[in-house]
Amino acid sequence: MTRRLAEVAQKVGVSEATVSRVLNGKPGVSEATRQAVLTALDVLGYERPTQLRGERGRLVGLVVPELSNPIFPAFAEVLGGVLAQRGLVPVLCTQTPGGIQETDYVDLLLQQQVSGVVFAGGLYAQADASHEHYRVLAERRLPVVLINASVPGLGFPGVSCDDAVAVEQAWRHLASLGHERIGLVLGPRDHMPSRRKLAAAQAAARAGGAELPEDRVARAMYTLEGGQAATSTLLERGVTGVICASDVIALGAVRAAKRRGLSVPGDFSVVGYDDSALMTCTSPPLSTVRQPIEAMGRAAVEVLVAQFGGRDVSREELLFEPELVVRESTGQAPREPREEADSSQ
Repeated sequence: MTRRLAEVAQKVGVSEATVSRVLNGKPGVSEATRQAVLTALDVLGYERPTQLRGERGRLVGLVVPELSNPIFPAFAEVLGGVLAQRGLVPVLCTQTPGGIQETDYVDLLLQQQVSGVVFAGGLYAQADASHEHYRVLAERRLPVVLINASVPGLGFPGVSCDDAVAVEQAWRHLASLGHERIGLVLGPRDHMPSRRKLAAAQAAARAGGAELPEDRVARAMYTLEGGQAATSTLLERGVTGVICASDVIALGAVRAAKRRGLSVPGDFSVVGYDDSALMTCTSPPLSTVRQPIEAMGRAAVEVLVAQFGGRDVSREELLFEPELVVRESTGQAPREPREEADSSQ
């Protein structure tokens, strides 16, 4: 019992005495706190006291495209925790290759009569994808929040990390180290965050008195293998530093350089994006641009909850400023043009 009180109290952010008052039906606890405690019991897998069974917090769908990229579990953890604190029960929906897709999850969530949905990455960010299921949500006036850039015209409020500022920070960092041949590894051409990053890189290059050649921009899936393949192409074109659209892609870039016998950062510098878990433990530790996940997650829940009472919320995108985190994968540009290592190495 004591352990249960401690775990629930920590989850909600209240004292054990407050949790005890809720479980024993004592007065002196606000309704919001009471609901948060009951939701925490559900989330942690504890049974509610007999007199409180039958009360279930409102469900909120939490849709992420995958769990292999560590940024999405990080968002899910923050969002789930904040939702539980507000007395809401998160329902995590994640896609797997060959499994249930985003459109299927929307149907399932509607069947479960969820109170709202938070999307942290998904088809809303792809211009060429079908967006019909989002229109269904809009027609039903279901509260929805999108995290990070979406295609225009969907009409949902959004919370985003400022992709333009992220690339500006990374570009200035590499330029300050003497890099003149800076490349980009981005997602697909129809991916909205990648489009924003490309526009920012082109502007940064022009600000430095040059243009960004098309052959210094490579496209990749958001995987280590995709980052490795795309970076191999850029290395053949003489790029000395690369800005990647995710940390996972950046790790692929590091691998590509090492497979060619190049040192990172001695011969080649790499900047990631996200500051995912364990990026301090890579070899070398990864310089990256950190998304403010905690602040973005809390803002997303606030915007969602504001819609529950029928309140009209701004459809303007809330932009959060990222932070460049310099570690050991970036260094001074090589003084002499490097010679390609033997491909057999």
